[in-house]
Amino acid sequence: MPRSRHENRSAMADETREGRVYIRSVVGADRREVLALARESRETHHPWIAPPLTAHMFRQYLRRIERGDHEGFAVCIKATDEIAGIININNVVRGSFLSASLGYYLGSRFVGNGYMVEALTLVKQHAFRRLGLHRIEANIQPDNIRSLNLVKRCGFVREGLSPAYLFINGAWRDHERWAAVDDRDTLSRTDTWR
Repeated sequence: MPRSRHENRSAMADETREGRVYIRSVVGADRREVLALARESRETHHPWIAPPLTAHMFRQYLRRIERGDHEGFAVCIKATDEIAGIININNVVRGSFLSASLGYYLGSRFVGNGYMVEALTLVKQHAFRRLGLHRIEANIQPDNIRSLNLVKRCGFVREGLSPAYLFINGAWRDHERWAAVDDRDTLSRTDTWR
């Protein structure tokens, strides 16, 4: 049974004691708020990302994040519980790779406040501690300066350029590959939060 918005907030309380934002799983009840955020932020997001803009696209997104190899998080403002953005952990690979890629966006009215630095730090902790991942990647178009600055601030390291990496808004786009790697020297963590 899917969790309610309130249950999701309490489930992640241990990870988000400090700061101005918290993260929680995206649920069906978020549809209107997520779609409104994406629609009002179209100019900010284009051409970097194509978030769901219709009820049908949101249902497809929910189906994807309900699979075992994807997770979707709402970035919420603590003071109001308002959704400010979304961060996705995509294409989780287990085995000896323990890796995933990230996708994220923030609503235009929330840009420039440092909310995404706090939220991405929380998702990074979640990926390493709860999911047991060793590596997470952020693949960013070279002209997306805000996103490049974000991952730098969150401790990601540039690994190179991937030509024609992702098909976004009708074109294959080059991306810089940035990664954060958990500093453990074993396959699994001994301090996972399960």
